Amino acid sequence: MTERVKVVTLGCEKNLVDSEIMSGLINERGYQLVDQADDATVIIVNTCGFIDAAKEESVNTILDMAEFKQTGRLKALIVSGCLTQRYKKQLMEEMPEIDGIVGTGDFHHINDIVDEALRGKKPVKVGNPVFDYDQKLPRLVTTPRYTAYVKIAEGCDNACTFCSIPIMRGNFRSRSIESIIAEVQMLADQGVKEVSLIAQDSTNYGTDLYDKFMLPELLNRVSEVEGIAWVRLHYAYPGFFTDELIETIATNSKVCNYIDMPLQHSEDSILKRMRRPGRQRDTRELVAKIRASIPDVALRTSIIVGFPGETDEDFERLCDFVKEMKFDRLGVFTYSNEEDTPAVRLPNQVPDDVKEWRSNTLMEIQREVSKYNSGKHIGSEIDVLVERYDGRSDVYIGRSPYDAPEIDGEVFISNCTAGIGEIQRVRITHAFEFDMSGEGLA
Repeated sequence: MTERVKVVTLGCEKNLVDSEIMSGLINERGYQLVDQADDATVIIVNTCGFIDAAKEESVNTILDMAEFKQTGRLKALIVSGCLTQRYKKQLMEEMPEIDGIVGTGDFHHINDIVDEALRGKKPVKVGNPVFDYDQKLPRLVTTPRYTAYVKIAEGCDNACTFCSIPIMRGNFRSRSIESIIAEVQMLADQGVKEVSLIAQDSTNYGTDLYDKFMLPELLNRVSEVEGIAWVRLHYAYPGFFTDELIETIATNSKVCNYIDMPLQHSEDSILKRMRRPGRQRDTRELVAKIRASIPDVALRTSIIVGFPGETDEDFERLCDFVKEMKFDRLGVFTYSNEEDTPAVRLPNQVPDDVKEWRSNTLMEIQREVSKYNSGKHIGSEIDVLVERYDGRSDVYIGRSPYDAPEIDGEVFISNCTAGIGEIQRVRITHAFEFDMSGEGLA
């Protein structure tokens, strides 16, 4: 009987790409991929281990999947990803439900792990996270047919005091431009129109391979691939955001005027303890320069509240900063102590209830900011990538270049003439906190 395999993905888009490659390898081996866990004889849980909440979700998901050994057809439960990279020993000792684990640098061995687990061997394959995938590995894209993520680099060298990514993913490693372009071409041949370039630190792309910042050239090369309409950039480290990169985004019509640039905080004392680049003055100057060169840019950032030593005064100034800067998109995270990171040892840890209050307060501020920013689009005409049809309200729903998949807002379209996965020109008539609506133009 052919084994039936279900891959469960948790965490970020980088994990999603890893899962898609594992799915491609499994399919190539001849196993059958299934959508429902209760129909699977093998389940692979690709975990996230970035913060406490993600670890908890990963552990709970593993336990939930293990129940299918009693209620379903499950013969082998494999765990992969960041949690296994950090806690391989603890997982195997404390969770006997697990039949095998594979780390972030070894997922290309997934078929061997599955085979050994089915033979009852309890395999463990967790080495140094130095493996880099290329376009030669099979990949089954699980996102809608018109959009896909492309990992342009792995790991990180920035050593922020709160972050465990270098522990789980290793040092920064760029893929070659040729490898990335070959993958984008394959995706375009499959009908993909939007590619989102992802890395933990995308602005540093190329410095290890080419001894210079190569992201502008990469953006231009990707945009030349026939069939690609939108190129989106994620996780731009502010310390490496060059004038050339700003000019490329401003002048290349296929590169979305969308910049995902995590700043983490506004106050110099906190940034210093976080070991983040520059200070608030540098942030203000960079944002001003970006907005002057790209007037309709959508800036997304993320903020950490409750970092050790963050005082009430620091938080009040952070709130004022967010009100003033009017970021188009903003995510708020509460600080989480991560083992083996320097921030764990810092004094003046902030109580959890204070962190939660600060997070909720900052998000309420951002709601008003988002409503204001959305209102600026009323009366304008923008392109929208159509994603689905809502029969109840008889409208099509899509995303603008200012909205990334899954995490940002949507556009509701009446009189839409484009099909799913096509781009429709829309005149915006209404704006809400995070979404907009408008009329399709012929």
